[in-house]
Amino acid sequence: MKKLLSVLFLMTLVFPFSACTAENTEKTPGRELKSPVAVTPDNRPAGSPAPKAGVRVLVAYFSATGTTKPIAEYIAEAADADLFEIVPAEPYSADDLNYNDNGCRANREQQNNDARPAISGSIENMGDYDVIFIGHPIWWGEEPRIIDTFVETYDLSGKTVIDFCTSGGSGISQSESNLKALCPGDVTWLTGKRFAANADYEEIQEWTESLSLTE
Repeated sequence: MKKLLSVLFLMTLVFPFSACTAENTEKTPGRELKSPVAVTPDNRPAGSPAPKAGVRVLVAYFSATGTTKPIAEYIAEAADADLFEIVPAEPYSADDLNYNDNGCRANREQQNNDARPAISGSIENMGDYDVIFIGHPIWWGEEPRIIDTFVETYDLSGKTVIDFCTSGGSGISQSESNLKALCPGDVTWLTGKRFAANADYEEIQEWTESLSLTE
């Protein structure tokens, strides 16, 4: 009798533990992104996939209000890429981004083709990358001037570059034209794409795979 009671007692301990484990390991529907970080070749997040076929990819993006950030994260996930956020040395305040005020900082910068807002931080190993995605919102039909700062900071010769943007309606063609003019030399430009703020992972994955970056 004592032996039977002991077995029953052990079963009451094991069963709740097993049920809890099964519940916690059940996968939630949908795709979960890895936590994005600015990385170098030697510190990719643990468990992240290696670049495909030896092609090293970087997604560099500027996201003033957070709209472009998730799109950049999706592209980095789909392309097995490293992620770098282009952070302004002087952060943009709400007043700086008040586009209804013609004298706000963002508008003043866009009206000055020579404006080059400083960037906080840098990519020390740009030469290691083969493909560069450059992402940004559209301000008055063009890329923000801080993107001009970025492309003029690095030698992109020999690389494949793809522009992408977020916008409610304005296209990407003017931004692509501007950036090409700022990157003389042997740069291969693939056709960029405008995304709506609510673009999902499947749409972005399909576009990224259509670029055939490993060929």
